[in-house]
Amino acid sequence: MSFVRRISSAIRVPALSIFAALLVGAIFIVVTDIEVLGLLLSDPIGALSLGIGRAGTAYSALARGAFGDPATIGKALESNGDVNVWARALRPLVESVVSAVPLIFVGLGVSVAFRTGIFNIGGAGQFTMGAIGGTIAALFFGAGATPAPVAILMVMIFGIIGGAAWAFIPGYLKARLGASEVITTIMLNFIASNILFFLVINVEFIQKPPYIQPVSKELSEFVALPGILPIENLRLNISIIIALITAVLVSVFLFRSTRGFELRAAGLNIAAAKYAGMGAATSIITAMLISGAISGLGGALTAVGTVKQLSPGIAGSVGFTAIAIALVGGTRPSGVVATALVFGLLQNGSRLMQIETSIPIEMLLFIQALVIAFIAAPDLTLGILKNPFQPLLRRIRK
Repeated sequence: MSFVRRISSAIRVPALSIFAALLVGAIFIVVTDIEVLGLLLSDPIGALSLGIGRAGTAYSALARGAFGDPATIGKALESNGDVNVWARALRPLVESVVSAVPLIFVGLGVSVAFRTGIFNIGGAGQFTMGAIGGTIAALFFGAGATPAPVAILMVMIFGIIGGAAWAFIPGYLKARLGASEVITTIMLNFIASNILFFLVINVEFIQKPPYIQPVSKELSEFVALPGILPIENLRLNISIIIALITAVLVSVFLFRSTRGFELRAAGLNIAAAKYAGMGAATSIITAMLISGAISGLGGALTAVGTVKQLSPGIAGSVGFTAIAIALVGGTRPSGVVATALVFGLLQNGSRLMQIETSIPIEMLLFIQALVIAFIAAPDLTLGILKNPFQPLLRRIRK
């Protein structure tokens, strides 16, 4: 029973925060609808009914885009194992998990740095360098040059090396010269993206013939990550398993090892850690190396296993989204995985919501920001859900 209570206590505020964010998001969907506003004066009840219907339609599309259409799932259950029908039914949920995989890796990497008191804003750059490393490994060791398991292992190793090497630079500058890791990691993000662009434009070994588009060769022709579902059309591969194993290893390292304790102690109080004989500079560099290695591993597996091509912008917004995920997840591996899956569901579901309702993608980003804000202020969340007008009345009384 105590375990159940701990779990319920841990998910209470995040669950309520998501509910509150969706509630406030629904209000904004209503008040930003031109048709609803046009009816507000002439037919307020009709306007309210229309607004609620629009918000319900939007969230219905969001849920179907994230989890799948119940009607399609019902057809799959009655199809006697028709692969194509099952692929259509499972694709939304599978794509949501696929969207969450890079967020898990970079979120875990950022969490390790945050636990040590280091603000690693360079997850995107480390992810990009890991993607470059994984691509180079795939081109060198794939296509029969080595056995498939060896090629996959080399993709992972090169990805880890690429991300760790890129994170070592700001770690060393912070530890030895006192340079701000926030500034150096942000600048290295831009440098990494330009290095990628240079490689896919100028290096024939990487470029895809006929060298017109700035993309690499099709990496699936060199290395193919094994899928974990019996349906080939679904893109879920062993990356999600590796991500979950990585989360377990990070948890064991941070909370069950002496070195992990030292890193966390340095993050809580660097002066006390120094007094206890812990090397501050070593802790900083170690944390950045681990952080970059995890992000780089995610970049390699994404480029080779999911996107199957190296292209500019492969990191997208994963760096800054992962920072939010790390904070929302309390910089704990289990929290990061759960939050990344929620964000993956929101991201994938937003595509159908945008298609069916013409609601801009910025509205979903707004809802994600609300989730973060409500989790950061749990008292405000509980107060709003208990009495929506209580915070306003308190302000007026002051």
